[in-house]
Amino acid sequence: MIFNSVTYLFFLIGVVTLYWLLSARPRLWLIFISSLVFYGFWRIEFLPVMLLSVVTDYILALKIYHTTEQKIKKRFLLLSLFVNLGLLFYFKYLLFFAENAFGLMSFVGIEADPILLNIILPLGISFYTFQTISYTIDTYRGFIKPEKDFVLYGCYVTFFPQLVAGPILRATEVIYQFAKRPPFEWANIVIGIRRILYGLFLKVVLADNIAPLIDSGFAQSVSSLSAIDVWTLAFMFGFQIYFDFSAYSHIALGSARLMGITFPENFNFPYFASSPRDFWRRWHISLSSWIRDYLYFPLIGKRVHDNSEGGLAAVQSNKKNWALFITWAIMGLWHGANWTFLVWGVYHAIFIFLYRLTVPLFKNISHFIQKIGGWILTLGIVMLGWIPFRAQTLNDTLSMYIKIFQPTEYLWLGLRENTYIIAAILFLGMIIIYLTKNYLVPLFQKKIWIHILTETLVFTVIIGLVFVFLRPINQFIYFQF
Repeated sequence: MIFNSVTYLFFLIGVVTLYWLLSARPRLWLIFISSLVFYGFWRIEFLPVMLLSVVTDYILALKIYHTTEQKIKKRFLLLSLFVNLGLLFYFKYLLFFAENAFGLMSFVGIEADPILLNIILPLGISFYTFQTISYTIDTYRGFIKPEKDFVLYGCYVTFFPQLVAGPILRATEVIYQFAKRPPFEWANIVIGIRRILYGLFLKVVLADNIAPLIDSGFAQSVSSLSAIDVWTLAFMFGFQIYFDFSAYSHIALGSARLMGITFPENFNFPYFASSPRDFWRRWHISLSSWIRDYLYFPLIGKRVHDNSEGGLAAVQSNKKNWALFITWAIMGLWHGANWTFLVWGVYHAIFIFLYRLTVPLFKNISHFIQKIGGWILTLGIVMLGWIPFRAQTLNDTLSMYIKIFQPTEYLWLGLRENTYIIAAILFLGMIIIYLTKNYLVPLFQKKIWIHILTETLVFTVIIGLVFVFLRPINQFIYFQF
């Protein structure tokens, strides 16, 4: 069951209606069972995999909390990590490492028959395993007390709006919201519907309709692309993945809000960041903060935060830049079992490292110039960073990067004309929306009649376009991670 389908809309309406009709305890059972139904609708045979992770960390967190001996606590924690990371390795990385191992053996002259494996990646495994891992680690560190009520804990891990593609939630952010019976408020319903409509618009109207142009462009031979084409495709895919993933987050937050549950934001106009550090405080915030708290900070010996806000580069540690590169290499491989994702991770590590080195040099430059110059430079770096994320091979990635440094490659065009036009429209539209939301909306917010008229017009257009384009053409890009 995917968000951009009529099936999900009917499912959501049914669950929300029952949710507000039931008392507190039956509501928990409704959330837990409906979440299992939602997940099982995709492939029911992978429900036991998810439940294994859920049950394992429920039991081990209680064991950690009630054990007084530190060595035993650590053993329970290591067992939790072994189970969760073992599942993740088997389903997501075993084929990758097996193929590379056999390739290396063949390269050095060792003949071996490759093992044929047919492993399907369970939907959302990277997200719910990270969520359960954070739960046991926070229990081990004494940040939280484990939840004794299994159904309440199960709701936290399996809650269907964020189950398969985040946001990655902390126990302290959401369990208390399930534990109490929230009062019904029409404001939550209005906000929830608005967020869902925004998300559907971004997905079915924008992301899905520019996808064929991007697929066609990246399917071409790199030799048939000019440097301008490389820039255009980088920007187009940057728009697509942002529309697609932020759409999922909008629908997830909106679906939860219909039930009075509030999630932290996962995006905050990332393409208006003024530095690499700022970008990762705005993009996929729940993942970058998770990596920061449970990988990067421990590597540099710093006590972690306890929320899904901030960003990966929130703290600088020039003496331990090796931790930055290790973190980003893992961040890259988390997104996919392919060398191109590793390159993507190291690419971002290099620019964050360079930012740390050069930022003191610009202290005396005016704030306005820093903001504008930083934005232009960061936008170009981030968009070019999407090339290894989308390219099929390392050779294609390298060839595309080489193109942009060859002046003669800027003298011709190789894509269809409408690709450049659409890219320009999307870029200008992004700027207009950002300026409108941050500068015009606050000016007219006190004038209620203008606010109502504008909202009515905008949502009339959005509803009409969503109605026309609502069909499950493509799954969300982040489902593959």
